[in-house]
Amino acid sequence: MKRLPLVPLLLLGFLTGGAAPAPVPTAKPNFVVILTDDQDLTLGSLDYMPRTRELIAQQGMTFSNYFVPLSLCCPSRATILTGLYPHNHKVYTNFPPDGGYERFDELRHERASLATALHAAGYRTALIGKYLNGYPGTEKSTYVPPGWDEWASPVAGSAYAAYRFTLNENGKTVKYGSRPEDYMTDVLAGKATAFVRGAAGPAGNGKPFFLYLATYAPHKPATPAKRHAGLFPGLKAPRTPSFNEADVSDKPARIRALPKLDAGQIAAIDTIYRKQRLSLQAVDEMVAALVRTLQETGQLANTYIVFTSDNGFHMGQHRLDQGKYTPYETDVHVPLLIRGPGVPAGATASALAASVDLAPTLAELAGAKLTVDFDGRSLVPLLRGQIPSDWRRMVLLEQFPFPPAPPRAGEALEPPDPQDEKAAADYPAHAGLRTADFKFVAYATGEREVYDLRSDPDELANLCDRVGQAWLTRLSRMSKALGQCAGATCRQLESRPVPALPR
Repeated sequence: MKRLPLVPLLLLGFLTGGAAPAPVPTAKPNFVVILTDDQDLTLGSLDYMPRTRELIAQQGMTFSNYFVPLSLCCPSRATILTGLYPHNHKVYTNFPPDGGYERFDELRHERASLATALHAAGYRTALIGKYLNGYPGTEKSTYVPPGWDEWASPVAGSAYAAYRFTLNENGKTVKYGSRPEDYMTDVLAGKATAFVRGAAGPAGNGKPFFLYLATYAPHKPATPAKRHAGLFPGLKAPRTPSFNEADVSDKPARIRALPKLDAGQIAAIDTIYRKQRLSLQAVDEMVAALVRTLQETGQLANTYIVFTSDNGFHMGQHRLDQGKYTPYETDVHVPLLIRGPGVPAGATASALAASVDLAPTLAELAGAKLTVDFDGRSLVPLLRGQIPSDWRRMVLLEQFPFPPAPPRAGEALEPPDPQDEKAAADYPAHAGLRTADFKFVAYATGEREVYDLRSDPDELANLCDRVGQAWLTRLSRMSKALGQCAGATCRQLESRPVPALPR
């Protein structure tokens, strides 16, 4: 791997400290949640983030089976902030009328979010970076949602392109240009470290703090910082067994209709793959800067650091061009790393976990109360090395119909995604289950997909025609029931025994 600039690798040893976890604190802990945008797990993005691996994964816990129920930005972020599955928070897409920030606001989720719960429990809260697609919507550009003491989120300009954007900074709009110091990830990193120093100092009044830091990297166009632009020359996307899949005859009709990717499409995939890794270099430096700041302010031992992504991203798998939206592993299986007091260093949790669990987890650790009847479950037992006997045996995967019309230009400060224009046709609604051993997906078209993930992790062989109608019917009923669950019922249904995959 090429050299990594700015943060000397010798610094890593200083920041990691000893291998043993710190004792569970008696005072309320702090939280730093780092959320990236469209970062894959299965295609190796973390391999290019040595600081994040050493400072969080090696000093905490890696969740090897962590999933998002719906692989799309706004629904996934709504799940993280509420602890609700998409079918309950009803933010189904990135754009109005059935998605985006305006839908989240219309349904009054801002008044019952993780932020309001932690704020009510005495936390000093900050959101820095991306909030929800379409923010501020019909609200004023100076609008700050309830529950947040500190706020810095883009309201205009080209935030996804990393330069020339406008932030709402605590009710005041501030423009940034195209100078190196205006690079989005660096701006967010500076504000995040400043918040930590302020919250840990006299101005923080001894309150615990919650920092929600959401980068735009590595979302397309994945603009890297200028200092990183020359790294990883010639890097190409992994040619996984499912890359430009030769035989798709067992896939749903929408996949069967795809021609093999041509040379131009493959070259574009290689380009965005490299750019995404380049854009993550500044995120990796940001992680190191935050850990260093926490240590310098005496807060590291009492802070939980969570690193994750809103969804994954496929790059040529099953003949699909760059994108998300699907229930394939590339899109729903994402990173989750947690470091903090009482978390054993270098541990791995293989139990099934999902983004619907993050809000209940932080609320329990904070001694806070979520005001909604959340669907997820706390990951605290897993962080303590325990697996409850009634732990989930399945994760719900769901997606809803897309609006027939593409989003209006500039509506979400987001560059046009060709998938948005064809989503209604190419990405039908689905409901499915992901277990430790297999995946089952039922589409609104009546088609089914079944994969034995033990022997076929790349989802090449659809077993739908081999497992028997009785098994398919039973799994369809289970996924439908879970897709209609709410609150404790979700946890009960997830804990039921799962019919074994017929051999």
